[in-house]
Amino acid sequence: MPSTRYKQLDVFAARHGGGNPLGVVVEADGWSDARMQRFAHWTNLVETTFLMPARAAGADYRARIFTPTKEIPFAGHPTIGSAHAALDAGLVKPDAAGVIWQECGAGVLPIRVEGEGPSRELFVQSPKARIVGDASHGGETLSAVLYGMQPGALPPACVEGGRRWWVAEFADEAALRSWRPDHAAIRGLALATDTLGLCVFARSAEGLAVRAFPAGVGIVEDPASGAANGLIAAYVAERDRTGQLAKGYIVSQGREVGHDARIIIRIDGEAVWVGGRTNTIIDGHVDWTDV
Repeated sequence: MPSTRYKQLDVFAARHGGGNPLGVVVEADGWSDARMQRFAHWTNLVETTFLMPARAAGADYRARIFTPTKEIPFAGHPTIGSAHAALDAGLVKPDAAGVIWQECGAGVLPIRVEGEGPSRELFVQSPKARIVGDASHGGETLSAVLYGMQPGALPPACVEGGRRWWVAEFADEAALRSWRPDHAAIRGLALATDTLGLCVFARSAEGLAVRAFPAGVGIVEDPASGAANGLIAAYVAERDRTGQLAKGYIVSQGREVGHDARIIIRIDGEAVWVGGRTNTIIDGHVDWTDV
C-alpha cells in the first residue's frame, strides 16, 4: 500500500514536550482493524488515532482510537489531537459557529475551534458524566490507597462518563505533588471496581493540580488526561456549584513525570468543555504494510 500521512503531536502542552504524545494516521480509510492495531502496538504510544470519512450523520470525519493493545471508544487527548490533525491536513473546516464534528466510539462530539496557527485552542464537550459511587463502594481497597492523606473539601467518588474513574481531593497542592502512591493498591482498586484507576486533585492558584493513575490499563501515571479531567470537572460542577471552580479553571498536570500540561476547563451549565493547545512535533508519512 502507498505511504500515508502521519503526524506525531504534543497535546495539552504548556511547552513543547510538556503534553501527552499522540500518533495520528491521516486518511486511514482502507486500513483493516488488524493493521491499525498492529501499528498502534508498534508506536507504543498511550494512544494512536486513525482518521477516515464519517459514517454517522452530522459528522465531518471519523476518528478511531487505539491503545497498544485494544481499541477504545473515547479519550480526551486523542480527541483533541485528532481534531488538530484533521484541521491541519485540510480534511475539515469549522462551521459558522466555529465548531467541527468528530465521530468516535462515543458518538458524534462537537469540538470548538478558537484561534488559528500555533495559538489555536480546541475544546471538546465531554460525554455526560454521573456519580456512580461514593467512598463506601471502594471499601477497604480505596481506604488503603488514600491512607494518610488529608482530604480536601469534596469526598472521594466514582464518576462515569465515557470512562470510569475514582476521584479524590487532597487538601494541599504540595502534598499532592509529593505524594508517592502505592501503584499496586491502585491497580487492585481499578480491577475490583471496574475502573481505570484513580485521579487525585488539589486546588491551586490557577485552578487545580491533577495527577492521574490509570493502573487499570497498565499505565503508572498519565501526563495529561483530557477525559479524566472532564470527569473531575463534572464532579466539581455537581458538588460545588457556587465555588470558585464552578465556571471553569486551568489544570496543571504531569510535572511529577517530567511533563508540563496545561488543560483548560470550561463549565457551561451541565456541559463540560475540555481543551487546550496542541503542537505538531513530527509531520511526515508512514510506510506500513500488512504481512
